[in-house]
Amino acid sequence: MKIYLSGATGHMGRAVAAEAARLGVQIAGGVDLNPAELPFPLTDRFASLPEGGEVLIDFSMPSSLDDLLAFATAKGLPAVLCTTGYTEEQLLAIEQASRRIAIFRSGNMSVGIAVLRRLARQAAAALGSSFDIEIVEAHHRRKADAPSGTALMLYDAVKNARQTESPAVQGRSGRDCRRQPGEIGLHAVRGGTVVGEHEVLFLGDQERLTLTHSAESRSVFAVGALRAAQFLIGRAPGMYNMDDMLDLG
Repeated sequence: MKIYLSGATGHMGRAVAAEAARLGVQIAGGVDLNPAELPFPLTDRFASLPEGGEVLIDFSMPSSLDDLLAFATAKGLPAVLCTTGYTEEQLLAIEQASRRIAIFRSGNMSVGIAVLRRLARQAAAALGSSFDIEIVEAHHRRKADAPSGTALMLYDAVKNARQTESPAVQGRSGRDCRRQPGEIGLHAVRGGTVVGEHEVLFLGDQERLTLTHSAESRSVFAVGALRAAQFLIGRAPGMYNMDDMLDLG
């Protein structure tokens, strides 16, 4: 497998490059605005990438999306989108591009998180409305978007299982913050060098169920991205995610 790597000089780009080297995956070229000495060709424009890439992995910023999609659709290149913080307009652009190319998008590339999402969905359905739900996520001080894409994935999972349209409550402040029926709490913590922690709490009368996942290294996301890239090669145009890759339903 030969990949293109967007966001090549960032923390996750370097993690993907390290795992690619370990697994024998060739990087045909990288894209990043920041120059660096890397063991593969690096450019600041998608159009300048050398030939040979079979699939594109993106760990960059939402601002790169337009150029990325233009390049991928022009080349008929499948793309693994690992970036979070997209606007509604950008999500629509991704959906439209998926009619022409295969796109894999996930707010988190960890296999463990994919399983957590499924467990949270099952727990929300089984426990019912008598249990309150709170989602708490923690990341390093440099993370720009909040809540994390993973926390939003977990929120969607439990919301859909409950069949409710109640908006998430992001933080509470004031003299009367009593929980309202059906609400789901969604809270972000930022600080230090935390790679990623997510916790889904189901709080009932006299009992509590907690589902947690802690990422101890960025390599788990890099391995997941490379696995997704391999999965995507040869797929028909459309939108794919971790459930498709792991056949979780």
